[in-house]
Amino acid sequence: MPNTVIPIQKTAYKLLVFVLVVWILKVGSVIIIPLVWGAFFAFALYPISNWLEERRFPRALAIALTLILVTSFVLTVLYFLTDQVLGLIGDIPEIKLAFETKVNVYLGEFRNFFGLGATGLPSTSEFLKQQNMESAIFEAGRSLVLLGVIPLFIFLMLYYKDFYVEFLKRISKDGNPAILIWVKESGSVIQSYLLGMLMVTGIVSLICGIVFYFLGIKYFLLFAVFIAVMNLIPYVGVIFSSLLLVFYVLLTTETLFYPLATLILLWLIQLIENNLITPFVVGAKVRVNAFAVILAILIGAYIWGVSGMVLFIPMVGILKISFERIPSLAPYGYLLGDNNHVIEKKENFWNLLVRKVKNKKEAN
Repeated sequence: MPNTVIPIQKTAYKLLVFVLVVWILKVGSVIIIPLVWGAFFAFALYPISNWLEERRFPRALAIALTLILVTSFVLTVLYFLTDQVLGLIGDIPEIKLAFETKVNVYLGEFRNFFGLGATGLPSTSEFLKQQNMESAIFEAGRSLVLLGVIPLFIFLMLYYKDFYVEFLKRISKDGNPAILIWVKESGSVIQSYLLGMLMVTGIVSLICGIVFYFLGIKYFLLFAVFIAVMNLIPYVGVIFSSLLLVFYVLLTTETLFYPLATLILLWLIQLIENNLITPFVVGAKVRVNAFAVILAILIGAYIWGVSGMVLFIPMVGILKISFERIPSLAPYGYLLGDNNHVIEKKENFWNLLVRKVKNKKEAN
């Protein structure tokens, strides 16, 4: 009986720790989210600042120039998108009117088909409710504060990198380099994921922009960037952004040809991105299986919202590396990984065994 109680207690402790970690991440999201974003971008921008340091730039100046360069690039993209954003905002009354008109038409046909009265279904106005402006203003202010804090975290993390390395050396037992190797591999995962996805976002934006331009979509550049950015959230982001764009095209055109063409072309773009662009650009640096990715997205969305949906994917990759370096947790690292190479080895072993049997039969 005592032998049975001890494993149950260990399992209960693990579940308790897991719940406690989730609670801390959710309650402390205001501090932890910009901190994690800052750490991720610090790893991603480290090669640029380090390159400037090797050219004898002072560290503070190198980091400042790196942040200025990245910020200038982002502001340039936003500058080109501002015109289309303002145009889309100006078209909202017309889009709303088109939505009400088409929904009323479809509801009327639905009522006539099923023989329902005028009150059989709720009217369109019941679906359209005014949003709480105070909540929207609060969320916008909170987002601006977070965006202002992240560059500060990036600067400080890059500036004190040697200090953190020395701390890791002192905390490791007997100068064990395992923790430094873990940090290096984790940084490699973060750099590969962020830089790779940045390249994928640029390529997908270009392809979508060309396709949407020839389809005659009014704000083709804005929607191209929107589709590419939402593509950073696997599965969920792609479905949501595609449906939103198809819905916009449906409201702004008179025939079903353009919405159907948009849907088919978006599906082809996604097919090309999944099978050609992402494997070639990103490779297998974040070797996490699809089931673990979906769980990471769901858990991340519950804890941190949109930020969690993006951040939890490389975090699972780091978790996998950590588990693989701890013998007692190595099976969990295997569970998170994409271990197709193990199947290939088994197939090779099976082919070798079949060949040996054939050779024995031929010898006999």
